[in-house]
Amino acid sequence: MPSRKKTGMFAAAFVTCACSFVIICVVLATQHWVSSKVHFSGTNSSVTVSLTYGLFSGTCEQLVDAGLLVPEKIFQVAANLSNTKAKSTITAIIVILVLGLLVSLLSSGFTCTNAVSNPYQTFLGPIGVYTWNSLCGIFILIAMILFPVNIEGNGLSIELAHGCFSALQKYVKSEHTYGYSYWIMLLIIFLNIASIVIIYFYDHARYSKKKEQERPIENAPKDVILF
Repeated sequence: MPSRKKTGMFAAAFVTCACSFVIICVVLATQHWVSSKVHFSGTNSSVTVSLTYGLFSGTCEQLVDAGLLVPEKIFQVAANLSNTKAKSTITAIIVILVLGLLVSLLSSGFTCTNAVSNPYQTFLGPIGVYTWNSLCGIFILIAMILFPVNIEGNGLSIELAHGCFSALQKYVKSEHTYGYSYWIMLLIIFLNIASIVIIYFYDHARYSKKKEQERPIENAPKDVILF
């Protein structure tokens, strides 16, 4: 059976890993990644398309000179994209987040196992926790970088606006505000760091205690050691 200290430290790390898993599920499930206003100019008026969307679906509405022209409607992100780069990037973000979800689940399993037992395999101990939490953090960071790149570089919001309303004319400009579904990914990274820090303190304390136990033998007289 593990010591009380080990159980407490790994239980705390398990909570942070489990919270990370839950938040990734929320990120995938919610559609408040970004709100965009895409402006177009027409023959006699200007048109603004307002979009709020995530990785799978969203809502859009069209306004002409600050007057509502088309009521809000729901759209599917993948179905509204004709740009191959934008579509591929969205798919890549989804795959990366699913990998992050699986890695977070593995990390939760490792910390839970260590909280209730003493695994013989080295990789099932702190090294495994460091590895899975680091990978999860890297996956989330990549997703956070790819999404704005897709909006700014591949014109994701512009493509979706054209997909919602095909009669739009000349593009003028767009404004983007990132929502809570995007920003809570920072919390996932902080939780991964917290898990690593907790296990590092446990591992460091265990190593220091082991060294302390070895020190009396190192300092003992040679005749005593031989005896």
